[in-house]
Amino acid sequence: MEILKKVKVYDFVKYSFYGLIFSSILIVASLVLLGVKGFNLGIDFAGGSVVQLQYAQAAPLAQIRTLLAQDERFKNSQVSEFGSKEEVLLKIPYTPLDVNEDISEDILTLLESSGNFELRRMDSVGPKVGDELKQNGIIALTLALIAMMVYISFRYEWRFSLAGVLALIHDVIIVSGVVILAGVDFNLDVLAALLTIIGYSINDTIIIFDRIREQMMIKRQKDMAYVINEAVSCTLSRTLLTSLTVFFVVLTLYLFGGEIIIGFSLPMLVGVIVATYSSMFVAPRLAILFGFNLDEYYKRESNKLKRAEEKKRLRAMYEQGTI
Repeated sequence: MEILKKVKVYDFVKYSFYGLIFSSILIVASLVLLGVKGFNLGIDFAGGSVVQLQYAQAAPLAQIRTLLAQDERFKNSQVSEFGSKEEVLLKIPYTPLDVNEDISEDILTLLESSGNFELRRMDSVGPKVGDELKQNGIIALTLALIAMMVYISFRYEWRFSLAGVLALIHDVIIVSGVVILAGVDFNLDVLAALLTIIGYSINDTIIIFDRIREQMMIKRQKDMAYVINEAVSCTLSRTLLTSLTVFFVVLTLYLFGGEIIIGFSLPMLVGVIVATYSSMFVAPRLAILFGFNLDEYYKRESNKLKRAEEKKRLRAMYEQGTI
């Protein structure tokens, strides 16, 4: 199935110049958000407890805050609506007072006068476990980027490898900025989304890089910009079909999945758009900026071919007993 039956070569390299400027603005803005505001760590990484309550009527948030403040353990708790006016989410920071202590009964007793409600969910994570999850998350992201760079270096020229990895970092930074701006807690769901985006983005980039290498070897063009434009144009139908399919699935999760999975659906929703854009406008353009030269590439490939033919000739002579 194809969207574009007749391939037309579009000047992606020309517009990628403006794309890099746009990306630079987004990256700077995301880094400023990261430095000034930072991630709002969820209990997976910061430690503490999350309690979800469902009221039979609209939840009295002000009264809940007042009642919680009466207990020293719950004094700095965050109280907010969770998807509807009847659902309430309590974020209780970790304190040494609640070590090995089930606080659910205490909360139910404390909030008894606030109305008719039931406990829907309660999760608790200690600070030590949170630190371990945080370290493992950082290690997972780092190893994923290193593995991608090694893989691309093995298959392509090092400039393409560096361009591909920088495009991945570009995607992660921008999506992280959106997560901070939206006020979504950084938890394991967000981390899973970032790792998924890395895999999705590199797949898109590899498809285009493969096409670029194929075009270079078949037509032996002298203009690198034309090679990139033709490669991206030829894969445009596939890119649009894949991206739109994933986008609409993730959009459905975001719209109807509720608050419980917004930590995964929102980063993925933004990530699909950013990853598609970076594979078409950022990664190929960076390969040019890093000084990739078609003449040098053809010369290296020609030398490789000569060496392979020489080995083949010597082997044939050896087998025939002439050496």
